[in-house]
Amino acid sequence: MRIRSAVPAVLAAAALSASLLAVSPASAAAHQGGLHLGYIQFDSPGRDTRSNSSLNAEWVNIHNNTRSAIQLKGYKLKDNTGYTYTFGSYKIGAGKTVKVRTGKGTNASGVRYWGRGSYVWNNTSDKARLIKPSGSLKDSCSWTNSNPGYKSCH
Repeated sequence: MRIRSAVPAVLAAAALSASLLAVSPASAAAHQGGLHLGYIQFDSPGRDTRSNSSLNAEWVNIHNNTRSAIQLKGYKLKDNTGYTYTFGSYKIGAGKTVKVRTGKGTNASGVRYWGRGSYVWNNTSDKARLIKPSGSLKDSCSWTNSNPGYKSCH
């Protein structure tokens, strides 16, 4: 008798597990879908010397996880202090990543330069925000001093 009464409970648990597994990949895909912040190097390796090479070792990757190119003109990258980088005309290809470096340099395919002479991202805690041209939040990623100088956002 005990075996027979346990069978429905086991079947119910298996069905619940299967439904949870079915939901998990979909929610993970939705979380990483579209245009999003990828990997952030918020603390440039070595000493913070404010040299251009040190400034450029601080960067944010923005990834386009769609099947179409996206025009980034008017998109903004912003920190907690309010430092803001605004994209000019730049099209990010489907499945491609663009790296926004803090210092100065020559913009090229896959890399943009903020042009700053000081660091943007706080090493102890901060939050990167990707803002749409409309002003609404597209994605964000935060960190605390428990991280080793970089953060994988998705």
